[in-house]
Amino acid sequence: MAEHNELGKLGEELAVEFLQKNGYAILETNWTFQKAEIDILATKEGILAVVEVKTRSSLDFGLPQDFVKSKKIQLLVKAVDAYVNQKNLNIEVRFDIIAVHKEGKSFAIEHLTDAFYHF
Repeated sequence: MAEHNELGKLGEELAVEFLQKNGYAILETNWTFQKAEIDILATKEGILAVVEVKTRSSLDFGLPQDFVKSKKIQLLVKAVDAYVNQKNLNIEVRFDIIAVHKEGKSFAIEHLTDAFYHF
């Protein structure tokens, strides 16, 4: 596996741990629909959080969350619509980003809730 793929996988694992420590129940990871993949689907307090994880080895080229483009947002909206319909859910949906970046020998994690309102 390429180094950047390993970093991305590690970032997703760190994000799952972070969410669980903060009271989220993880429903799915890497859920796919057509060409879209949702990194994490989690619930907390009656809200379905659709979480996109972005991991970077440094901030030299920008913040991790800056790499979520409008095309990705469109795919996530389409995928979560399919998920909610398949599971016959009646639940509020929120789109979050978890930004992970290397800081020395450890990683910094930032959880942006309702992240797409920032775009």
